[in-house]
Formats: sequence, C-alpha cells, structure tokens
Amino acid sequence: MEDHVKKSLEEWKAEICELLIEIDKEYEEIKQELQVYNYKFSITKQVIQSTVNGEIIKTIRELYHTPFEQRFSQLKEDIKDLEEKKKVFQMFVDKIDKVKGKEDDKAITYV
Repeated sequence: MEDHVKKSLEEWKAEICELLIEIDKEYEEIKQELQVYNYKFSITKQVIQSTVNGEIIKTIRELYHTPFEQRFSQLKEDIKDLEEKKKVFQMFVDKIDKVKGKEDDKAITYV
C-alpha cells in the first residue's frame, strides 16, 4: 500500500475513533439518566398500585408517572440509536484495519 493511502486511512480511522469516543461518552450519560428514570418510573408505579384514592392516582400519573414513562421510553430509544451508531462506525474501523492488514501482509509476502 502506498504511503499516502496508508496515511489517509490512518487519519480517517483516527477521525472515526474520535466519533466513537464521543458516542461512548453520550452513551454513558444517557445510560445513567436511564437508570435514574427507571427508578423514578418504578417508584411511581408502586405508589400508584398502593394508592386507593382515584384523584390522587390521577394527580400522580399526570405529574410523575406519565412524564417519567415518556422520558424512560425516549432514553431507551436513544440508547438503541447510539448502539447502532457505535456498531456502524466500528465497522469502518474494522474495515480500515482489514484493508491495511491485507496490504501489510502482501508487502511482507513480496519482500
């Protein structure tokens, strides 16, 4: 493999690795928030199940349960999206390594 191609692939790989680092950071932040909302959602669900007063249940659902459930669902979707992004960008890194590896193997074979 020619040096300029190898250099270009290395730069591209470094750029993609930076994206992967950012994706990992975002993933961890969302994962932590998801954990918080999992507890909030679970607690409000338990309180609702233990409450008999219909008016109080309605208020709890409006103030807490429904918004927590919506945020929890959104965060789960965000996690799925980030996992897909990570998978796709990791494929780039793997393909770049594979191409460079094949070319390095050829260079060794010819020497």
